[in-house]
Amino acid sequence: MKSLTILGSTGSIGTSALKVVGLHPDKFSIKCLTCATNIDLLAAQIKQFKPAMVAVLDEQSAGRLEKMLSGRFCPEILWGESGFIAAAQYVDTDMVLAAMVGAAGLAPALAAIDAGKQLALANKETLVMAGEIVMARAREKGVDILPVDSEHCAIFQCLQGNRNRDLKKIFLTASGGPFRNLSHDRFKRITPAMALDHPTWNMGAKISIDSATLMNKALEVIEAVWLFDVSVEQIQVLIHPQSIVHSMVGFKDGGVMAQLGEPDMMHAIAYAFSYPDRMDLNLNFPDFAAMNGLTFDDPDTKRFPSLGFAYEACRRGGTLPAVMNAANEVAVDAFLKESIGFSDIFTLVREVMGAHTCIDNPELSGIIEADCWAREKAHSLIQSLV
Repeated sequence: MKSLTILGSTGSIGTSALKVVGLHPDKFSIKCLTCATNIDLLAAQIKQFKPAMVAVLDEQSAGRLEKMLSGRFCPEILWGESGFIAAAQYVDTDMVLAAMVGAAGLAPALAAIDAGKQLALANKETLVMAGEIVMARAREKGVDILPVDSEHCAIFQCLQGNRNRDLKKIFLTASGGPFRNLSHDRFKRITPAMALDHPTWNMGAKISIDSATLMNKALEVIEAVWLFDVSVEQIQVLIHPQSIVHSMVGFKDGGVMAQLGEPDMMHAIAYAFSYPDRMDLNLNFPDFAAMNGLTFDDPDTKRFPSLGFAYEACRRGGTLPAVMNAANEVAVDAFLKESIGFSDIFTLVREVMGAHTCIDNPELSGIIEADCWAREKAHSLIQSLV
């Protein structure tokens, strides 16, 4: 039986992961769960899976949870970054699923690596911000990093039985989001509710907005560079609205391998949990005969410049990827609060990146400083837009 810690258990990835665990209670046990402030759902998860430890965002949330659990099974309750790190390093855990949203996931992911835990990585910001540091630390500690993003899991599966040195190209697929056919002059009318209405995937708010701007794919480009040790020029993004081909790998002999399946995150989560084995998930295969076809197009980088930001950040390196990510996090939050418009997200990220003095080969402290600077810069720019 494999023991698991789930960082971000109340989000879309975390809840899907617990569905996998629920289907195979003989294979997995839950040692720790963490969330930010969704205490009601966390309490229900505690009742079902009985973890030894949980961690929440702040002391107020911890107190509320303790009251809710009074008289019932109650695990150790921690809070704040120190609580998330303690959960990531919990002694009886074999594997940590890093599914926290945003830059907040970096420190717990590194803590899990330092503790020698297998890492199932769904938090792409960990590698976007500090890919070189994270991968070097994993090699030093002998830790496996198993990708949970559906695209990176697909690439990982395509490479099984093949040699990485034979890899020539990665085809990273993207649904295109809800606005792939919307003319640019109508972007000013886009509301948060419209952007959250993803056509094929059921995701959390932040990732849904990132999908609408193609920033989610931009982050995945940088993540793929580190996970598969390729140059950014070896990665081609393709718009694939059916979301059936999760990604493809091209080899030096001209052959291409693809991984296909219904758009359900349980596939990738279960593969990471059980690798190298596979588990029955009671999921259907795609109905290929009923499909009108599988289509692929180049992304429109004029309407959606996020991919250009990512390629620039990859080529420049240093602290620029962390700055790009931080500016985007602030911009998405402002858009969800209706403080800025949809197109303002691109403007903010572009201007913050342009104003940054990049630091080469930064230590972790330098990356955190750049992240903080970018957030302050983005907030100041927002004030000029409202």
